[in-house]
Amino acid sequence: MISVVQLGTVDYGTGLRLQQQLVALRKEEKIGDVLLLLEHSPVITLGRNAKATNIIASPEFLAQRGVEVFECNRGGDVTFHGPGQIVGYPIFDLRGFAAPDGKRKTLGAVDFVRRLEEVLIRACADFSIPTKRVPGLTGVWTDLKGRNFSRADSGKDNEAASAAEACREAKLAAIGVHISRFVTSHGFALNVNTDLSFFDLIIPCGITAKRVTSMNRELGKPLDLNAVAESISRNFGSVFSSQILWVDTLDALLGRTVGVPLQRPDEVRRLHEEGDIRWA
Repeated sequence: MISVVQLGTVDYGTGLRLQQQLVALRKEEKIGDVLLLLEHSPVITLGRNAKATNIIASPEFLAQRGVEVFECNRGGDVTFHGPGQIVGYPIFDLRGFAAPDGKRKTLGAVDFVRRLEEVLIRACADFSIPTKRVPGLTGVWTDLKGRNFSRADSGKDNEAASAAEACREAKLAAIGVHISRFVTSHGFALNVNTDLSFFDLIIPCGITAKRVTSMNRELGKPLDLNAVAESISRNFGSVFSSQILWVDTLDALLGRTVGVPLQRPDEVRRLHEEGDIRWA
C-alpha cells in the first residue's frame, strides 16, 4: 500500500527536513511507503554535480524575483521548483517491489526511475498530452509523433523530420532520486501551470539543446492541480501494483507522534552513503 499525502505549498528547506525524517522512519519500518505531493515556493536547487555557471541570473535578480537557492545531496545539475509545478517525493522501500524481469526480488534504481517515468507518461495521457522517454536522458518529454505539424514538415525526408522533431520536443517532467539502504527520496517535478520564465534564470539540468514546457502550454489552458495529483496517484497504484490510500494530514500518517520537524536539517551538502540518479 502507498499512502499519499498532499501538502500544498511547502518551502524547500521544510521539504528536505520532512524527507529526512520520513526516510529514517521508513528504514526503521515505523511507516509504510509514502508519496508526498506538493508545490514549492520558488527555488533553484543544485545537485552534487551542479555547475554554478548554470545559474544565469545574478543573486540580486534572484532575490528580486523571490527565488531561493539550495544546495542538496542529490546528484545532477541545476533545476527549478515553484508554484504550479507538482513535486512528488516517493519514500519507498524498494525491497517491497520485484524487478520486472522476475529474477530479482528488489527493484533496482534504473527500473524505479523507469516506473516513475511511466507514471508521469500515463498521467499526461489522461489529459491528452502525448509524451515519451528520450534515449540517454531521464525525464518525460513531449511526443511530437502524435501531433500534426505544417505541410512543409510533412514533405521532409525521414532524417530531416526526425531532426525537426528533436528540436521541438520539450521537457515536461524532471526526475531525480536518491537511494539509501533501499529507501528512496527526492523524486519528480511535473510542470503543470508553472511560470516557465523562471527556467530562463538557469540552464535546466545543464541541457541547452531542448526547451522546457508545461501541461498548460501544451494544452493552451490552465489545469486543476488536484485533478493532476489524483491522476498521478492513480497511476502510481497501477504502475507499482499497489493500493493507494489518501491520507489527509501528516499527523494522520504518523499517528500524531511526529510533526514537521522544526530544527534545521543536517548539512544538505553532506554526501549520503549510497547512490543517486541526477535530475536530468
